[in-house]
Amino acid sequence: MIDTVKPSDAQKKSRRNRNVALGVVLAALVVLFYVITLVKIGGLGN
Repeated sequence: MIDTVKPSDAQKKSRRNRNVALGVVLAALVVLFYVITLVKIGGLGN
């Protein structure tokens, strides 16, 4: 039988905050690439 380690509340909160931060960074990159694409194909910045 395998014993599992239960994370403490502080660890859970830290993990959640890290996941939220990663999500925000990924969303920002998606928006950045979208804007760059629009500018390159001439949708903006004419």
